[in-house]
Amino acid sequence: MGYKVAIAGATGNVGREMLAILEERGFPVSEVVPLASRRSLGQEVSFGNKTLKVKALENYDFSDTDICLMSAGGAVSKEWSPKIGAQGCVVIDNSSAWRYDSDVPLIVPEVNADAITGFSKRNIIANPNCSTAQLVVALKPLHDRFGIKRVVVSTYQSVSGAGKEGMDELDRQTKALYSMKDPETKKFPARIAFNLIPHIDVFMEDGFTKEEWKMTVETKKILDPKIKLTATCVRVPVFIGHSEAVNIECEQPITPDEAREILRAAPGILVIDKQENGGYATPLDAAGEDATYISRIREDATVENGLAFWCVSDNLRKGAALNAVQIAEVLVNRKLIQPRAKAAA
Repeated sequence: MGYKVAIAGATGNVGREMLAILEERGFPVSEVVPLASRRSLGQEVSFGNKTLKVKALENYDFSDTDICLMSAGGAVSKEWSPKIGAQGCVVIDNSSAWRYDSDVPLIVPEVNADAITGFSKRNIIANPNCSTAQLVVALKPLHDRFGIKRVVVSTYQSVSGAGKEGMDELDRQTKALYSMKDPETKKFPARIAFNLIPHIDVFMEDGFTKEEWKMTVETKKILDPKIKLTATCVRVPVFIGHSEAVNIECEQPITPDEAREILRAAPGILVIDKQENGGYATPLDAAGEDATYISRIREDATVENGLAFWCVSDNLRKGAALNAVQIAEVLVNRKLIQPRAKAAA
């Protein structure tokens, strides 16, 4: 007996990736229902070798649905997730709407799967920010062994983190520049083609952006509230894959060799670390893959017990869709939910 799974925001980048990953990983589904806003009504999406017609979220009855993978944006989630949860369907939400709610677990399965039991308070589980997800996967095994005190991270985030509109803008601007035309800027606060933008989300009173704040708050909630973290988040002209330059300061002495060994044995991580041309991972390598890649592992001699490394992952997969499906797998594997159709039979 499989589970009935709805995907809200099924026509977006992440929604389509969710459909692909459910099928790839052989998630036990009895039925998959793609949902979106009324404007996408009747559009078609693929699930394996099937073509599914998109239904309207606002008209859908969740009373016999087991799991809703929500990737329709924060405003939609804020309005709909409590209603869906109240109908007994567990919502796994990809937006930032519920991440900081104390009654909603914020889960990265390789890091804090045990915290998932708190979902029953609201029937909502939050997926972290894309840049946080890959970071905590890398930090967890090092924190367990060496006790991380402080993290300094600079991110290099691809345009797909801003959705289809972000990808379209990079594509359009690049073509315009090659055609000697003026590139039009709509989605981003500055031109993204052949440029970098040190500004993601809105500015806050302390001068940090909300994206940088999210990384700090989410790392504390997922991993350890005692960890101090400062981030600089940068949008780069790459289509898929977020990269991070990470420096950590630990309580215990740490060497690059020890770190390499521990990271190699950790779930969800692939270490590619040779001091030679191409002996490291790039966003291009990570695109379409599930792993969080770690490279350039070396001592940071500017602090006591310091380490520096490079971390790359596909932001649409581990940063969003894959993590959501992995959360659903934890619910199923730990028998925290049962198919409602079976219960009704």
